[in-house]
Amino acid sequence: MVRGRITALAVSDVRFPTSLGHHGSDAMHPDPDYSAAYVVIETDAHDGLKGYGLTFTLGKGTEVVVCAVNALSTHVVHKDMEEIVSNFRNFYRQLTSDGQLRWIGPEKGAVHLATAAILNAVWDLWAKQEGKPLWKLLVDMDPKQLLSCIDFRYITDALTEEEAYEILVNSLLGKKEREEQMLTHGYPAYTTSCAWLGYSDQQLKQLCTKALKDGWTRFKVKVGTDLQDDIHRCRLIREMIGPDNILMLDANQRWEVKEAIEWVTKLAEFKPLWIEEPTSPDDILGHAAISKALAPLGIGVATGEQCHNKVIFKQLLQAKALSYLQIDSCRLGSVNENLAVLLMAKKFQIPVCPHAGGVGLCELVQHLILFDYIAISGSLENRMCEYVDHLHEHFKYPVIIRKACYMPPQDAGYSTEMKEDSTRKYQFPQGEVWQKLLSGHKIYLH
Repeated sequence: MVRGRITALAVSDVRFPTSLGHHGSDAMHPDPDYSAAYVVIETDAHDGLKGYGLTFTLGKGTEVVVCAVNALSTHVVHKDMEEIVSNFRNFYRQLTSDGQLRWIGPEKGAVHLATAAILNAVWDLWAKQEGKPLWKLLVDMDPKQLLSCIDFRYITDALTEEEAYEILVNSLLGKKEREEQMLTHGYPAYTTSCAWLGYSDQQLKQLCTKALKDGWTRFKVKVGTDLQDDIHRCRLIREMIGPDNILMLDANQRWEVKEAIEWVTKLAEFKPLWIEEPTSPDDILGHAAISKALAPLGIGVATGEQCHNKVIFKQLLQAKALSYLQIDSCRLGSVNENLAVLLMAKKFQIPVCPHAGGVGLCELVQHLILFDYIAISGSLENRMCEYVDHLHEHFKYPVIIRKACYMPPQDAGYSTEMKEDSTRKYQFPQGEVWQKLLSGHKIYLH
């Protein structure tokens, strides 16, 4: 059971210089340094457990999120854990509805990223105190307790609490069997690690060959900077993976609406399952127009990693603007808001394929997609979770991939805890690695 009063909240700026190897490079982010605002909360409970949470960033700007975490900490320190989880909806609203801080949101931008980091830490601590991995904590909750964690404000025109309750109750049938299935076989994944935009042809071939050997059958390719280069790279990947394996495209918001339609039409010969983030993540009607235009080609639209909140997802669903919904464990307000989006996706019958391209995102989002299958969707049709093979060695409980599937974590918590040596080494700017980089030394990050 939950216990203790929160006595301290600390946040640090942890950055990995992934730009040195072009890892994570895409059409809009050519030189990302995978980073995190990393939160640690402590309580006065005698168990000595701590909660760890993070929100993913790309380097510069992480310091802004750290400031936002510190600003929100007044709503967290001195709070009783039992008081939080017994009325989690209220606690969530306290963080997102601060009368002054919400002005620089509301529920978007740096302040919402900070909210996610804090709440991820709270969920991690709750799961640890219950002695369960986060996905299992959620699976074992009864429908009413789950709903008490969700703020339905602004989405009741698309999903009422009563409808959400009915979805959860109906999903109880076969729940035990689905959990056993996940424990045995895991959740299907796809890889983005082979085809970052900054990789050479030789690197693409080497990584793709290895991925195929390791059993991967679903591959995502970054596109959007140069059409002829995209055609070349898509042809290269398609020839390597063959006609039966799945190919997806990701433009990372590069195009205008008309440009997206024309560009993807010229890539249709490679039979992509979807085009991800073809235009601005805020352009609901633009996504709807692209979806309508590409449907005859059998190409769906996927988006969500930069959707600010549940309201944007609500409108994307209402406008039939996406075919694949990509939740993010750090862009949205942690588990609480993701629960709302998962339930809306179920109502609108849109498959969820989470975003996990970033430091720690695979570790976190695996819990959400396992819960979704076991307790909400009950389906694996057109569903898969992104996997990126970077930086897992810095986590105390890294993801386990077997036969291109996420295997359910067994350690208690949200898998958010980093190794102390890693946070110390990569803390910006005083960590060992950054001291060397800022003084002109070369660093090679594997």
